[in-house]
Amino acid sequence: MNREKIGVILLNLGGPDSLKAVKPFLYNLFSDKLIIRLGPSFTQKLFALIISSLRSKTVKKYYEAIGGKSPILDITNQQAKALEQLLNLDNDSNPIFKVYVGMRYWHPYIHETVNNIYNDGIKKLIALPLYPHYSITTSGSSLSVLKEAIKKYPIRLITVESWYDNPMYISALVELIKKGLERFSLSFNEQQSEKDKINVLFSAHSLPEKFIKEGDPYVEHIMGTIKKITEILDIKWHLSYQSKSGPVKWLEPSTEETIINLSREGVKNLIIVPISFVSDHIETLFEIDILYKDLAKSHGIKMVRTESLNTNPTFIRALKDITMNNIKKAGWIN
Repeated sequence: MNREKIGVILLNLGGPDSLKAVKPFLYNLFSDKLIIRLGPSFTQKLFALIISSLRSKTVKKYYEAIGGKSPILDITNQQAKALEQLLNLDNDSNPIFKVYVGMRYWHPYIHETVNNIYNDGIKKLIALPLYPHYSITTSGSSLSVLKEAIKKYPIRLITVESWYDNPMYISALVELIKKGLERFSLSFNEQQSEKDKINVLFSAHSLPEKFIKEGDPYVEHIMGTIKKITEILDIKWHLSYQSKSGPVKWLEPSTEETIINLSREGVKNLIIVPISFVSDHIETLFEIDILYKDLAKSHGIKMVRTESLNTNPTFIRALKDITMNNIKKAGWIN
């Protein structure tokens, strides 16, 4: 008897796989009006071309500093492999799972992956954006492209929009924060007055403020994740936003100004948690590990960053949990 195959597509941003790819990647990014609206719709691609041309030389230097490319595809492929193995572990009577990767702004593009899914004979597909916190600019944009790409194929689709409060996801973050705290001479289990000397800064990817005012739940979801973490860990925490670009008002406070303000308040030990990122990318490897670390050092702060989730076993179990819960809810398995 042939066992049914169920596909899982992990959706992510993507990133340049070489220095030559930086400019076209930026063009694709800024061409998406859901990321940033550059004037009337008919001028979006023109402005995207101008901005990507102006920024590419500087951004190439950033990628040069982290090895000449983004690691996001390699890491996402590793996450997909680990998830597929876990889904199929001791799974003799259930469907066979096959996990795919689809990127929004660079190869493998979502439409390319959908074609491969169809060619593999997949009739049922669950889409899992690797963005825990829903925003129209991330999960919304990727799911919109996926739904359009899948229209011409006889594939049933279910989608996951957010999973910011999944218990295993929270557990993975708690694990990494505890490991970060252990990198200081003070133990997390020491007395309250000593422990409070370590501050935790949750740094999330910024968004244009306009999206939040229009009802985007991104900040609400970020706060939901932090609430779950702080129900487990008694920490002194702050929230800031990084990686803004473009001539619009972005979410505040920025991570840069928060680090400076914390130094003025006498903070000497700081852990940064890249709260909205599930894998290393330029935001963690360059912005946090190089720019913010140097900034913190220059202001008398010892700063460490928690490890990214990447292929953390608890995180991969979280992805399995999310996948299985949604498949069961859809009635695809018992």
